[in-house]
Amino acid sequence: MTTTVTAAPAPLISLTWTDHVTGHRGHLVVDRLVRGVSSGGLRMREGCTLDEVAGLARGMTMKEALHFDADRAGARYLPLGGAKGGIDCDPRSPEAYGVLVRYLRAVRPYIESVWTTGEDLGLTQDLVDRAAAEAGLVSSIQAVYPLLDDEVTARTRLADAFGLADDGIGLDELVGGCGVAESALVALDRAGIPHRGARVAVQGLGTMGGATARFLARAGLTVVAVADVKGTVANPSGLDVEALLAARDAFGTVDRGALRDEDQELPADAWLSADAEILVPAAVSYAIDADNQKLVRARWIVEAANMPVLPEAEALLAERGVTVLPDVVVNSGTNAWWWWTLFGEIGADTEEAFAHVRASMRSLVTTMLVRAAASGCTPRAAAHALVEERLPVMAERFGWYR
Repeated sequence: MTTTVTAAPAPLISLTWTDHVTGHRGHLVVDRLVRGVSSGGLRMREGCTLDEVAGLARGMTMKEALHFDADRAGARYLPLGGAKGGIDCDPRSPEAYGVLVRYLRAVRPYIESVWTTGEDLGLTQDLVDRAAAEAGLVSSIQAVYPLLDDEVTARTRLADAFGLADDGIGLDELVGGCGVAESALVALDRAGIPHRGARVAVQGLGTMGGATARFLARAGLTVVAVADVKGTVANPSGLDVEALLAARDAFGTVDRGALRDEDQELPADAWLSADAEILVPAAVSYAIDADNQKLVRARWIVEAANMPVLPEAEALLAERGVTVLPDVVVNSGTNAWWWWTLFGEIGADTEEAFAHVRASMRSLVTTMLVRAAASGCTPRAAAHALVEERLPVMAERFGWYR
């Protein structure tokens, strides 16, 4: 039995901006509005395209729908639409910050009215906030303020939450990885595989990858490989995750001086062929294609990054018995945490945040995997089917804005 998913409609807004100073291009796609507002981060990377941003915006629509529970009593966080921004520029370039500020100035009317945004690949929230202020914006999420019952209290609560840290890392940098890790743990639990001793390889040690590695290591898993722009660091006996996290720069690149004698430096793609049960691509989109998927030896790929596994690769992996847990579910925790906190479903508290993320992700991933098993489809198809069921309910309750 297979699950059929209907084709997505065209996005509501799709635009490309060209920087008059450098010639760099930026894109904005608003896939859908719900309650007049959309949600989705802003990424910066060399080679970012409009098609990429459109795919990410559609993914945000799906994430919002997947966290919508029409039957849950007392829910304060109600869904928004999906959107995404992207800038084609190397974030390490000296001109990157100026490009970011000018992009935000150009799209300011959308941020003020329909698009709430924040950090994504290549950008930190601190940098987005600083550039947004320079661009004349009140906040990168000000479009949602009219939906709040008490704006002052809500903004204070979110600011307090962003001020929290856990063992030296900000709460806002940890919640997404907490959700990714919980997704992986659900897969292990359903397969009857003990956490302790299960092996994992992670591509990318930035915000999402670093947090995922921390939570999986603390759950008893052995992190055997980590990849960054300099290559792969590996140790079959297990890497010292906390030492690597402490040795990162702002872009997630590990200072090789922090490695132990027994740690190995390998080529960039070595993480793919790691002898591990779980692979976590947590860096760039399109990381696993029809060619390099042949290197994968793991049983599960847990998509911490957005769109890291190409469709043709996923089909070939499925034929080999490799299960992909899709990004629209796995990495949705950060977005949900923002709104749970802003709308007052949870307070500014680290343990409450982690508990809420874990419970929500465990429920959602379990629902997806049960659906996939019952329907004989992939987890991604099951997630898409859940979205197709929930979007009409959302439209009936909140209206269509297309």
